[in-house]
Amino acid sequence: MMRAQRTGVAAALACVLGIGCSPRADKALEATERPPASSSAPAPPPSRAADRRPKIVVLGDSLTAGLGLNPDEAYPALLQQRVDAAGLSYSVINAGVSGDTSAGGLSRLDWALEGNVRLLIVALGGNDGLRGLPAPELKKNLATIVERAQGKHVTVILAGMEAPPNFGQDYIVSFRQVYSELAAQYHVAIVPFLLEGVAGDEALNQRDGIHPTAEGARIVAGNVWRVLEPILEKGRATR
Repeated sequence: MMRAQRTGVAAALACVLGIGCSPRADKALEATERPPASSSAPAPPPSRAADRRPKIVVLGDSLTAGLGLNPDEAYPALLQQRVDAAGLSYSVINAGVSGDTSAGGLSRLDWALEGNVRLLIVALGGNDGLRGLPAPELKKNLATIVERAQGKHVTVILAGMEAPPNFGQDYIVSFRQVYSELAAQYHVAIVPFLLEGVAGDEALNQRDGIHPTAEGARIVAGNVWRVLEPILEKGRATR
């Protein structure tokens, strides 16, 4: 990531932590900063209940849930559009919960992997970074998610996230390395940074400075699609 963009990421995350934010921004971020009321996962949308296609599940937080956007503007919905346009028969499930952490994602993993799940995109860690969770704990949670998914023969993609600047450079580096180390250890594909090209750009983020606008979500979808598409095409070629 370029230095200017990393500066933008740091500024955006600092805003989430309440450093220099306006009251309006603080209110907009309440859903992200507050953990989910319970660990129970939401019921799948009715339109997906009878969908017999194999599933691609996106396990994430408010960035995945599409906080502040219409459901069809969230990046998992945009991934579904790309899957359909490519003639690939998969159902993309948005398993994003605002405020969720890696531990929260792990606690609802069994629900997320119900049914014919072929691929799991793990987009967690942003809220862990905001809370200063030690990198080894983040790594342990994400590793357990990957191991359990692979134990069910589910292909995994990891989506990387950046830590805020408040905890120092050592934490930022160790946090970032969690994703690349896990990708190498478990031989999984990685999106280096979920918000690449979006973080720090006021035009692509909502007023809170951290959640993408509809246009920003399209860029996020593109970041994921660059990694997802070759995996799906390879699967089609081997059928």
